[in-house]
Amino acid sequence: MDILTWAALSADQQQAALQRSPLIGDSGLEQSVRAIVDAVASRGDAALKEFNQKFDGFNSANIDSLRLNESEISAASTRVSAELKAAIAQAMANIDVFHSAQQFRPIDIETQAGVRCELRSEPIEKVGLYIPGGSAPLISTVMMLALPAKIAGCEKRVLVSPPPINDAIVYAANACGITEIYQVGGAQAIAALAFGTESIPSVDKIFGPGNRYVTEAKRLVSQDGRCTVSIDMPAGPSEVLVIADSDANAQFIAADLLSQAEHGPDSQVILVTDSEPLAQAVNQALASQLAALPRQEIAATALKGSRTILVKDMQEAALVSNRYGPEHLIIQTRFPRDVLKHIRAAGSVFLGAYTPESVGDYASGTNHVLPTYGYSRAVSSLSLADFSRRFTVQELSAKGLLGLGQAVMTLASNELLDAHKNAVAIRLASLKD
Repeated sequence: MDILTWAALSADQQQAALQRSPLIGDSGLEQSVRAIVDAVASRGDAALKEFNQKFDGFNSANIDSLRLNESEISAASTRVSAELKAAIAQAMANIDVFHSAQQFRPIDIETQAGVRCELRSEPIEKVGLYIPGGSAPLISTVMMLALPAKIAGCEKRVLVSPPPINDAIVYAANACGITEIYQVGGAQAIAALAFGTESIPSVDKIFGPGNRYVTEAKRLVSQDGRCTVSIDMPAGPSEVLVIADSDANAQFIAADLLSQAEHGPDSQVILVTDSEPLAQAVNQALASQLAALPRQEIAATALKGSRTILVKDMQEAALVSNRYGPEHLIIQTRFPRDVLKHIRAAGSVFLGAYTPESVGDYASGTNHVLPTYGYSRAVSSLSLADFSRRFTVQELSAKGLLGLGQAVMTLASNELLDAHKNAVAIRLASLKD
């Protein structure tokens, strides 16, 4: 990777050094995805079947339904190895523990005498879960979405994934309580969840990462007046930033960078360090490890849009990281928690030499659905709260209104909203009768 010295860069050059992959932001992307969304909105299942053939080479005309039936789910599950089932079970247990601990605790207080205010939470009724497939079927994403949805109490949980769906995805979905599994992926799957088709029900909120077409489809449907659907976050191509000092292990760092680079050609990895010898050692380790990877061509393309940034110290490293706002942040330094004190923006943070990003991807218990493109500066990682909606409740007694009414009328009067003022005044007058 190219090595850049942060202090030697102009402000514009520093900004350019933190730009995402040039493969992101194709000017024709919106137009292409909008055409897919419109086709699904108007033609339903027929469009989905055509896109299955066009994009995934899957002939849906030869199947009875886009939805997998019980026997198909059962057959797929029997083909999953015992070793993989055990790994899934261990990951599920940790994810369940961490997300169950996030259960909402209601608030019920009196802000002043006779004025009672509450914060309540209810699960989102219908959720759609998008599971990427293609060259890297993400079994782990099933658990990251399906378990929180189940724990939160979402009544209808619909899963979509590109056909033919990997057997382990089907098994994990079933193990997590998902029975509605549909063979459709890409932007067309997002459109189906948003608008509904003859087979696939519309949902209230769509979850899940995906490529830039999926990300763009999520953005478009969330802003489309023809449907009412929200999305979890802008979660697109994967990225990692590693903060490392001279004590860090170059082989470990190279392995962490490649673990994200292999996701796709539009993934991006960045190393921020105060040690040039380490930066050179990481480049050497990248070359040797890359040569042994089955997905080396994909990773090599991602590395072309990646770089190393040399900083003067760990405080400046944190500053660079915060400006970038990485999806994944690995801190491999002598005292990682000292660096953590300065971190303000990251989807998920991994501390120390023995905490590879892979553990968060699969089985530590945290969620791996995270904001990308720098959105971590304002958007949080996926949690149990995302599968619920919160609302407030207020209840005033006569005494409460007497104590609060004048302040409300004064504020309403100054905002020139006389009907607001009158809604209070008419009640206060009734209390004098």
